[in-house]
Amino acid sequence: MLAEIKNIDFFIDSIQILRSVSLGVNEGEIVCLVGRNGAGKSSVIKSIIGLYSTKSGKILFRGRDITNLFPRDRVFLGLAYSPEDMRIFSELTVEENINLSLWITSGTERLKKFSIERIFDIFPEIKKLMKRKGLYLSGGEKKMVSITRALALNPTLLLLDEPFEGLAPVVFSRFREALKHIKDLGITILLAESNVRTASQVADRSYIVERGEIVFEGKPSEILENERLLKLVSR
Repeated sequence: MLAEIKNIDFFIDSIQILRSVSLGVNEGEIVCLVGRNGAGKSSVIKSIIGLYSTKSGKILFRGRDITNLFPRDRVFLGLAYSPEDMRIFSELTVEENINLSLWITSGTERLKKFSIERIFDIFPEIKKLMKRKGLYLSGGEKKMVSITRALALNPTLLLLDEPFEGLAPVVFSRFREALKHIKDLGITILLAESNVRTASQVADRSYIVERGEIVFEGKPSEILENERLLKLVSR
């Protein structure tokens, strides 16, 4: 198993956000965390990358306990993250935004194997945007740049928080194909998604997160075929 979470608990002040969450991601999979807004999906993603410190439990990557590692150290091991709000620097060009990842990983073995052309194959639109400042990008373009910046880290596991949110149908189709291309490159993907129908079009497996707990694990189609589960993620 590439990544595994074992019984993690996470609190914000005295409020418990995650409750004994356990899940696994196999190499080569696209796994989706499904749930309504506020269910805890993003908290799981941020715990894995190290932006949130868990109170208990373990986070394993390739069998190594990374629970207490800084986010930067997790990146060096092969994790990358594209946040829900994209975090594009508005005064930097697209090229400079992407280069932030290259500067972070400068001198590492993974960077030596990195080719920007691989990313251009996934998002060819990026080529014509390289000199444009982040301020002048559309929402879909910002998502492309955010994912591209994460891919520039040459990750083994890519963490995506709500990558399809707010996308028009034609743009959604473009991103869906991009995720399949990323998977074909041997990069495993764990993403958070509020829409189970969207998840069913991209994921190999899904977990339902409800009130900070994992309440289901299986194929997205199983959720669509189960009225009780469908109501759980649709309300």
